[in-house]
Amino acid sequence: MGMCGTVVTLDAEDRVVGVRGDPQDPNTLGYACFKGINAPEAHNGATRIRHPLKRMPDGTHEPIALETALDEIATKMRAVLDAHGPEAFGGYRGGGAFFNSSSVMMLPAFLEAVGSHKAYSSVTIDQSAKVVAAGRLGAWPPGRVPFSRGDVFLLIGGNPLVSVSANGFDTRNPSKRLKAARARGMKLVVIDPRRTETARHADVHLQPLPGEDCTILAGMLHLVLEQGWQDRGFCERYADDVEALRRAVAGFTPEVVARRADVPVEDLLRATTLFAKECRTGAAAGATGPDMSPFGNLAEHLIECLNIVCGRYLREGDEIEHPGAIQPRMPRRAEVVPPMRTWEQGPHSRVGGFGPIAGEMPTGTLVDEILAPGPGRIRCFVTHGGNPVSAIPATERVVRAFESLELHVAIEPFMTMTAQLADYVLPPKLQYEREDLPAWLYESFISPEPYTRYTRAIARPPRDAEVHDDHFYFWEIARRMGLELRLFGEPLDMSRAPTTRALLERTTRDSAVSLAEIERAERGLMVEPERQLVEPGDPASPHRFALLPADVARELAAVEARLDEPSSADAHFPYRLAVRRLRDANNSAGLGLPSIKARVPWNPVFMSPDDMLLEGLTEGDEVEVVSRNGAVRARVRPDPDLRRGVVSLTHGFGDLPRKRAKYEDVGANANELLSLDDAARESINAMPHMTGIPVAIRASDRDEGL
Repeated sequence: MGMCGTVVTLDAEDRVVGVRGDPQDPNTLGYACFKGINAPEAHNGATRIRHPLKRMPDGTHEPIALETALDEIATKMRAVLDAHGPEAFGGYRGGGAFFNSSSVMMLPAFLEAVGSHKAYSSVTIDQSAKVVAAGRLGAWPPGRVPFSRGDVFLLIGGNPLVSVSANGFDTRNPSKRLKAARARGMKLVVIDPRRTETARHADVHLQPLPGEDCTILAGMLHLVLEQGWQDRGFCERYADDVEALRRAVAGFTPEVVARRADVPVEDLLRATTLFAKECRTGAAAGATGPDMSPFGNLAEHLIECLNIVCGRYLREGDEIEHPGAIQPRMPRRAEVVPPMRTWEQGPHSRVGGFGPIAGEMPTGTLVDEILAPGPGRIRCFVTHGGNPVSAIPATERVVRAFESLELHVAIEPFMTMTAQLADYVLPPKLQYEREDLPAWLYESFISPEPYTRYTRAIARPPRDAEVHDDHFYFWEIARRMGLELRLFGEPLDMSRAPTTRALLERTTRDSAVSLAEIERAERGLMVEPERQLVEPGDPASPHRFALLPADVARELAAVEARLDEPSSADAHFPYRLAVRRLRDANNSAGLGLPSIKARVPWNPVFMSPDDMLLEGLTEGDEVEVVSRNGAVRARVRPDPDLRRGVVSLTHGFGDLPRKRAKYEDVGANANELLSLDDAARESINAMPHMTGIPVAIRASDRDEGL
């Protein structure tokens, strides 16, 4: 479950019939996002998968008895393991796994039992640039000055009032939290090509062309270091290469940056002055905008460089806002953890030689790992609560990869693009049908305070359903294969299936409070047995932030080399694509629910009214969005908050290409505009470029129903 406190209404048969925010909840203050309020339809709707399914030779799926399905899956997996070894196994976790506290670690445990390192997830097809930045820079265990205490917050490429997601932004009732922060005097600076719902509250809003975040960030660093606005004491004690960084950004003068990014120079100066000079606390943070763009790793590095040179971190004696609720607490010392570059150790991908990111292989390499022939090719795959066929660019190639698998098992409640390609689909219980805790794995990113709650199973699955907790499927398959699963370093009893309660107790065994104590708190509790303060660092520690390692210097030089080029130099592709989120769904999750489908049946191509006038377009006209990699057809809609030179298309729509579905039924698949080629991926994390890419808009003469 997420963090929202809700009031759930059940009918006489214990079915969920209503969900609303709980006004007495101390954490989310009555807020519940639109996605969660649709739970009754997800639980009871006709689109929910209620029985195990098996794919037939013609591609359709038919119900199959659970015991038969589990036996067949285990037999086929054992045959693959015996014939090809553990390297032939892989798996992917999505949001459905991460928001399931009893089962989130089961796929990694299963792959570990098999002996495979090929774990993938939505994490590395989203904002893994943050992991790369920490790996190249180093880390500060106490963290940044939090949103609740900062004089300023600088947000790059995010809209948390809609997405309810941003690194460092308080999204527990985001509108109320933002208004409270503004009322106490916090300043807000937003960098985004659209005047988003969040940007409307900004003191300064820069609207650059997508893909120019590095240009702006380097320009801000140039101003900070040239004007002497840096925190000299913090830099002298904890940062290397400050002078080298100053020289490296010397060419990013305000006039040059403003011209390249197409922003007013006075706005650039005002944003930097407000963040670095007039305000002395408060952090900069990036979201999907910079991380999905070309040079996404560099963008996150420069964001953190701004925080470092301006000293925007907690210091010795400061209180740790979120020391841990479910996760164990540990000392936080005021010292630098050196750059680890974990991707340089451990297993690497067979194609491209990419190493692990946060303990996983980059999802941008998954298709190659399936399609590239030879030893170690992935032949058997498990998807747990995720939709990688919708999430990964170059859709036809992704589909070809998944169709080539010898065995694909999906644990999924709805027939997503990925589930349609699975040999077996195992339906899980949904959130109100199981015991749960909030998403503890990323708890400090979801809640800035150590707040948690226990939710008991209150709803019954539909009367005719045969569904189980996700962990049950992993355990049963492993048992049939003769494998031993280990969770948190200890083996599970393979003679008796674990209960959800037992797994939650194991999850909380090192927490500051017990599961029983969490359970007793009706509306959750703030886990504060004692205040935790930042401890002194080791005065003899030699570790310092690496502001300008060699690979970062090369990337920065590549960005600088483009400064003199016009930002719209390509006459064939004069626009840039911008990523966009919906309040109605989380990427592809939820788009298939009938009420959401009725409200948002397709994704329009948003353009500024001035660009539409230039192209001779009116609202509803059919257009073709064209990139160097492909084209999609859609209908255009004006967005007066979008700057000129940009088109915006929401990800997550579309269906399998072979179905030739109408646009009015499923929308346009933005991934058909994107590529998995090396030139379209970042060098360390293989993150595909999914926004900021050049596109063209072509009017269509046809209007025959897309």
